[in-house]
Amino acid sequence: MFNTTKALVLREVKYKEADKILTVLTEREGKMTVKASGALRKSCKYGAAAQMFCYSELTLFGNAGKWSIREAETLEQFLPLRSDIEKLALGTYFAEMLEAVSDEDSPSPELLQLGLNSLYALSRELYPAVHIKSVFELKLLCLSGFEPLLDVCPVCGNAFPADPVFSLNGGCVHCRTCPPGTPGVSLPVSPETLEAMRYITCADAKKLFSFRIPPEAERQLGNICEAYALAQMERGFGALDYWKSVSIHQEDI
Repeated sequence: MFNTTKALVLREVKYKEADKILTVLTEREGKMTVKASGALRKSCKYGAAAQMFCYSELTLFGNAGKWSIREAETLEQFLPLRSDIEKLALGTYFAEMLEAVSDEDSPSPELLQLGLNSLYALSRELYPAVHIKSVFELKLLCLSGFEPLLDVCPVCGNAFPADPVFSLNGGCVHCRTCPPGTPGVSLPVSPETLEAMRYITCADAKKLFSFRIPPEAERQLGNICEAYALAQMERGFGALDYWKSVSIHQEDI
């Protein structure tokens, strides 16, 4: 059985002498595991399409529940990500998160579009890396069923929470004096940061990154979005830790 679909490579693993096993996010089937036979050989016609971050139109052959690439047309390679260690690490973090929240036989075109838009913005330096990261993390959680409650304090119903804080485990903004009902850490959130979070949850995909906030609010947004993502997904990400280490190193140079 043949299947033609557009797909983004989230992970590649060497298999045997010249093959690869790829984890890809497709537009119609969700996450898939596919074999790329001979992808490590220079003569392989679809070798470029079997690389990390590559977005291609794949023709797959399925047999006994297993899929392998027969043909591929490369659509976007995001090449600038491969020449900058910080971009590579952050892009890998995006891929790890996409793999963590996606499922087989559960298509989510919005997740794929978010991944593509984020990698494009990162590779072209359309916005600061921390800005792209914050938007990606929060929107990913929204698309995965963890959209936070940002309109009112869930305890007192105040649309303008007094001295607001954001509950990482409860996924809501609430008045500092109102307990969120869920144990865990709550972080301060400024009006500018809260407005940015509200924008991200509701914005159209084409305008998702198109907002500006003061530097202090940008840093606060980054801290909140990252902490919320890790709290809700209940795991860490190696690529995130590596990105932080190389980012700090670059700042010291």
